[in-house]
Amino acid sequence: MARTPTTFPILTNTFPGDTTLPAFMVSTTRGFLPRANPLVTLPADFDALESILTRMPIKTATGSAGLLASGTLGETVLKELPDLSAAIEKYKDDLPLVNALYRDYSFLASAYLLEPCHGRFVRGEGYGLGRERLPGVIAVPIAKVAKLAGFKPFMEYAGSYALFNYRLANPSHGMEYSNLRLIRAFEHGLDPTSSEAGFVLVHVDMVKNSGPLVDGAVRALDACAADDREAFELGMQKVVQGLAKVNQVMDAMNEIDMLRGMWKKSKPGEYTSFRTFIFGITSQSMFPNGVVYEGVSEEPMSFRGESGANDSMIPLCDNLLEITMPATPLTDILNDFRSYRPGNHREFLEWVKARASDVRIKEYATRAKTSASLYLHALNQVRDFRWRHWCFTREYVLKKTAHPTATGGSNIVTVSSLAVLLVSAPVLMDCVIQWLPNQLQAVMEAMVEVHNSKGDLPGCKDVMDVVYVQRETLKKEVEKYCKERNIS
Repeated sequence: MARTPTTFPILTNTFPGDTTLPAFMVSTTRGFLPRANPLVTLPADFDALESILTRMPIKTATGSAGLLASGTLGETVLKELPDLSAAIEKYKDDLPLVNALYRDYSFLASAYLLEPCHGRFVRGEGYGLGRERLPGVIAVPIAKVAKLAGFKPFMEYAGSYALFNYRLANPSHGMEYSNLRLIRAFEHGLDPTSSEAGFVLVHVDMVKNSGPLVDGAVRALDACAADDREAFELGMQKVVQGLAKVNQVMDAMNEIDMLRGMWKKSKPGEYTSFRTFIFGITSQSMFPNGVVYEGVSEEPMSFRGESGANDSMIPLCDNLLEITMPATPLTDILNDFRSYRPGNHREFLEWVKARASDVRIKEYATRAKTSASLYLHALNQVRDFRWRHWCFTREYVLKKTAHPTATGGSNIVTVSSLAVLLVSAPVLMDCVIQWLPNQLQAVMEAMVEVHNSKGDLPGCKDVMDVVYVQRETLKKEVEKYCKERNIS
């Protein structure tokens, strides 16, 4: 069996002006963000598409009511949008532009398919059925740009909804949160103070911290292979510090962070009003028979919805730290989500997993007390991330809707208890309570194992006290929400 290559081509220079490279390539400077800030303005060849997208949001950039507010997007698409496949062919070698076209067509596809569901939602009804056919003027172009960019022909987290959907209000001010704006939106997201904007842009704000995380992970792997204990511990320190910054963005840690966290930027009570448009097709009641992509396939197609489970930061840490996940249907379906990431991200995560196994990073870390302490603190940051996501899901979804599936096509209670993401990781409806905690529980058990095997580790007592309390709290909360939703 061939051994894993000892290196992976991680960028230190992202070559922002190079249009021949994919928009997403892992780097030590921008981490999992695109190599350069996303393209905002499309060439004139796509003016018809741009016109519809500009008028599409419930509240447009001018403050007027848009096509989704009046329920006229569908008819406008059929009347005004030509098939722009020939124009796509003209620009096929400009990969960042292709990625921008993928973003824009995926926004239009989701809005078109789910427009009827939103209309029912605002009237206080159930979602009902979405449109079962995607017209060729959307279906053929999105299939083309998705193939060129390496995505599914449906909205994805990185390539479309979140990480390729921001712009800088003032380029000289950089990536500060107050300088971030959405390029595309469904509801009120073009207003930077809206909950829709906050929901997306906090993700961007988190991922901008992923460069040091990538760098630390690779340094730790290299040092482990070289048996360089000092360098290994420096790499692990960088991983811990990088994750700590991500967690600080997610939630309020002090009065300054209160202005930055998700709680302040996107209000739980407003989430469900724009959530309709980020549902997928797979396992959703709105699309019991899938969706026919006219001009692409007369066989119905099905794709998972936009999901924070597609982010690469925590999977990187899972793979680096060799966290063992239980063999359950949930884990199997989460593995399916790997195909909904940029190709370069997928390859990097697979390389980290294989390389960590080859060098036995967990075993190496636990041989020395200082290394074991750093390893435990890295696990603790992963636990903290997933715990916060459980808290978000509880407030944003469980207390706000009775719809049984998350945007990725899953049972909400199980997803939430796993705390894999804000609202959407997939799991089966007939799940059993024994494996509801799944990934969060797996991290906690890994922490207990290390702590018990090494005894008292420097600075770890308070960490473990939190783990034992949260483990019991999680069990009680999952039982509560399963009971409320009649899941047994």
